[in-house]
Amino acid sequence: MIDSGSMRAVHHLAIVVADLERAERFWTSVLGLGVERRWNDDHGRPRSVWLSLATGFLALERAGAEGPRRPDDAPGLHCLSLAISREERPAWEARLAAAGVPIERKSPYTLYVRDPDGTLVGLSHWPEPA
Repeated sequence: MIDSGSMRAVHHLAIVVADLERAERFWTSVLGLGVERRWNDDHGRPRSVWLSLATGFLALERAGAEGPRRPDDAPGLHCLSLAISREERPAWEARLAAAGVPIERKSPYTLYVRDPDGTLVGLSHWPEPA
């Protein structure tokens, strides 16, 4: 019998990126995630970078070709939100500004930015409002 309670945790998320090096810089330098592991393809070229999350990991996967961007209102994954504390919000706003990353929108609980490939990323302190 399968224990459905074990499926409530996220194992990993994967994002396909056009430029693996550029994406890694954003997710590590701007958002502060640590590199857990790097993978190469059969030709020895970088294929994937795994970034550590509190539970699981975020996999940045090199795109095979340029393709159309998915609109925000299309079915599918809409946003990846990372947890921050309410007290850290002003520091995150300053960090994003210093990195030249515009805040696309704000709610009382979340700051929304985009990664270099257009993925919507939330920095959220739900359920505590700012």
